[in-house]
Amino acid sequence: MNPTVVCAAFGAFLAFMALEFGFWGFLLAAVFVAVGALVGRAVGGKLDWRGALDALSGRRSSS
Repeated sequence: MNPTVVCAAFGAFLAFMALEFGFWGFLLAAVFVAVGALVGRAVGGKLDWRGALDALSGRRSSS
């Protein structure tokens, strides 16, 4: 799929959630989308867990 189409659909989804459920619905949907993206990258083998944990803890990567 074209990244432009995916991002447009994502924006439409978040706009719908904001209009239908208010700010908290929007925020909850955004959190679930982010968690889903992380899980998808982890399952696909495209997520470097050590690098992600180092970034969250404020450490610089050695590479």
